[in-house]
This record gives sequence, structure tokens and C-alpha cells, in this order.
Amino acid sequence: MGLPWVRLDTQFPSNPKVLRLAEDKRWRAAFCYVAGLAYCGQHGTDGYIPGAALPFIHATRADAKALVDVELWREDVGGYLVNDWDEFQLSDEDARKRKEKARRAALKRWRGTEFTA
Repeated sequence: MGLPWVRLDTQFPSNPKVLRLAEDKRWRAAFCYVAGLAYCGQHGTDGYIPGAALPFIHATRADAKALVDVELWREDVGGYLVNDWDEFQLSDEDARKRKEKARRAALKRWRGTEFTA
């Protein structure tokens, strides 16, 4: 299903993992992390980024390695997992439930009764 947005902690710039990237002048990897969050949200992957998707988030293998090195990502079969995705983001299942609940509420509000299909 995908999400129209993802959560980014306001403390992201001062996160020790991000500071390690900054200290090593690996700014691009930090941007790729944020682009990776957007990719996962858009495609409903629950934090999984296939290796083939790296170019679409403006990342190289070196950027991915940097993110793994500072533990923002973990290597996984065929790609990478965003650490703590499910702690900070809605799962695809939860997003689906939220969307359905909102749809039913809107139908009730505009039609006066719940719509059953």
C-alpha cells in the first residue's frame, strides 16, 4: 500500500550515528538514509531496501556500507533493513487499517450510515 509520509525524528541531525557520518564527511550516506526511509514508506516494504533500489535513493554500495557501519541499516538477503523501522514507522498493515478506518468514518459522515460492500 505505501505511506504518503514517514516519520523523521527531530533529533536525527544530532543522532550519534549521524554525527559519525558527518565526522567522516559521509554526508551523502546521511541523505541516502532519509531517501531510504521515503522509499520504504512509498513502497510499503516495512524497512526493507533491495540492493537494486540503491540508485533510486541516490545511494552507492559505499553509501550502503557506511550506513551499515554506523548501524543505521543492517545487511539482509538481497538488500538492507532500516534499523528500528517498526519502532518509529507505521507497518504496512497498520497503514492499511488506518486508511480503511478513515474511509469508513468519511462514508458515515457524508452518507449518514456505514457503507458495507
